[in-house]
Order: sequence, then C-alpha cells, then structure tokens
Amino acid sequence: MSISPTNISDNQASLMSQGDIAARVKAAREAVGYSIEDLAVTCGLANIEISDIESGRDFTPAKLKRIAGALQVPLSDFLPTDMQ
Repeated sequence: MSISPTNISDNQASLMSQGDIAARVKAAREAVGYSIEDLAVTCGLANIEISDIESGRDFTPAKLKRIAGALQVPLSDFLPTDMQ
C-alpha cells in the first residue's frame, strides 16, 4: 500500500514507531540544511512542535504532512517501510 498525505490515518500513525519517525524527520531536516527554526517558519509550526516531533514526544499526521511539504519530500520518507 502506498502512503500519501491524503490517505494516512490517525490509526496508521499510532502504529508507527515514534522513534523511527523522529529520526527520519530530523535526518530529512538536516539533509536540507534547515535548523529547527528554519523548518518551523517554513511549515508554520512552532519551534517546540518541531522539537517534540524530533524527540518522539508528539506527532500527528497533519504535522508530518506539513513538514514533508516544507522539506519537499514525500510523506512516505518518514514512514517505516512496512507502512508503504
């Protein structure tokens, strides 16, 4: 199954490892050369929201979609391969 920003659900997100997602979001941000502040401005989230996502404390499908769009990567880059 292909995961896209339009078909990820809250149930699917709850099954994902928060640590895996956190590491993938951070790696994608760093690959683009963005600081947390840069990403926050670009995607419209607060710095603390980005920090919480990258530490695995909090994420929602909506926030992941915004981050993926800001980094110009597919949402599937953040998801474990068994979810794709």
